[in-house]
Amino acid sequence: MKIRNLSFIVSLASACILNAAQPPAPTTGFSFEVVRLHAKELSQSPYVDRQKALPSWLEQLSYDQYRDIRFAPVQSWWNRERLPFKLQFFHPGFVFKRTIQVNEIVNGQVKPIAFEKKFFDYGHNKVKELPPAIGYAGFRFHGYLNTPGDELGVFQGASYFRFLCRKAVYGLSARGLAIDTAEPTGEEFPNFEEFWVERPLPNAKEVICYALLDSPSASGAYRFEIVPGDETQMRIRAVVYLRTSPKAVGIAPLTSMFWHGKNSNEQTDDYRPEVHDSDGLMVHTGSNEWLWRPLDNPRSIRVMSFLDLNPRGFGLIQRERRFSAYEDLEANYHARPSAWVEPIGDWGKGSVRLVELPTIDETGDNIVAFWVPENLPPAGEPIDLQYVLRWNMNQTQPPLAHVTSTRHGKSRTFEKDLERFVVDFDGPNFKKIDADAPVQAVVWAGDGATLVHSAVERNPLDGSWRANIALKPDGSNRPVELRCYLRRPSGILTETWSYLWQP
Repeated sequence: MKIRNLSFIVSLASACILNAAQPPAPTTGFSFEVVRLHAKELSQSPYVDRQKALPSWLEQLSYDQYRDIRFAPVQSWWNRERLPFKLQFFHPGFVFKRTIQVNEIVNGQVKPIAFEKKFFDYGHNKVKELPPAIGYAGFRFHGYLNTPGDELGVFQGASYFRFLCRKAVYGLSARGLAIDTAEPTGEEFPNFEEFWVERPLPNAKEVICYALLDSPSASGAYRFEIVPGDETQMRIRAVVYLRTSPKAVGIAPLTSMFWHGKNSNEQTDDYRPEVHDSDGLMVHTGSNEWLWRPLDNPRSIRVMSFLDLNPRGFGLIQRERRFSAYEDLEANYHARPSAWVEPIGDWGKGSVRLVELPTIDETGDNIVAFWVPENLPPAGEPIDLQYVLRWNMNQTQPPLAHVTSTRHGKSRTFEKDLERFVVDFDGPNFKKIDADAPVQAVVWAGDGATLVHSAVERNPLDGSWRANIALKPDGSNRPVELRCYLRRPSGILTETWSYLWQP
């Protein structure tokens, strides 16, 4: 797992170049408005990347040499004050070539946290010159989660961050902003350039920080109110000002990895049945429909949009929680958290966009999901949105029954020319439905294939219900959009299974 995380950061290396500190914020009366005005002012001028090169010895560190540089826990910020939260910092070097300025807010006063060599144990590395204002490559919060002093979450690399809930290990990541993801012109990675962290009170249950984002296309101000627990909640406000007109602006982006699962029958030569940080995109639409789109590892880049008005939520979910589904004692994919975005207020017209990239293994994140507004404001006018980002293990579930697995294949002995999909649904109310109840699978197949037949049956072993779908492709090799849900005469029983099959 450690290798995968660093490989993921390597993919961002082009976006991670050292940045000099932005002009300092006022030293009194700090508030979110200070960061917002700073972002607006930046957006009114051409983008300037104030990068400086790291000392060559830091840039040339190997993976093992960089890992030998460790933060000394006794030096944790707020350790002496015995506060409920602590800060630890990441040293620049290796692929972490961009640094940030971190500030502490105490009673409205801003105090820069200077780089200190004494904060780090350099192991076997020979330490050479270190510029006095070099800055940090990122930081992490520590506090009580499962035990006192646990790591809670990390801000590091471009605008990436990821957090933990109880009983979870690190998995998918979130970002401040996504710009032109999967566009032919290439993706732009905005960077969090500076952070302000409020010193917590002695009995605080939450920690609050602010961030300034900047890139060639946009600048922005962010506020994060973080409450760790069984479900770690982040209340986020983002105010973004555009400099240019990007093709796609992604709000509340989530980034994950899917190599193979139940629905992928490609030969991987991997001993594990499944390998993924998330196994599906879930969407709760403004019209109160729940959608489940199983993730896939496609042969080529796939981009899908789910049009909506005022979405109620979306997220990348890890539904499969059985260890036996992964058989991995190191990566612990069964303990990767889900991330659920819950908009606050009306977000208007737009779409939830899902990007799936092909990957040959688990070392690169290849899944991205985000909200794309239909209309963007003119230059100088803000995109001002708020949402709650929930990191959890017992993830948000639709009130109806939900999809538990998707399987795809063919029969070697019966109707060999048909493609078969098997979709399992389960939910708390399913246990009360008799096997002979009039449950119907409502199936729709788009252009490219004909629905030959479908059936639904109750699984007597666990009380779940299974939809069996048989399709005949028309030979055009066009992608086929599929949908299925279960219903009774009294009403709909399940969320909607949504799938894109590429013959």
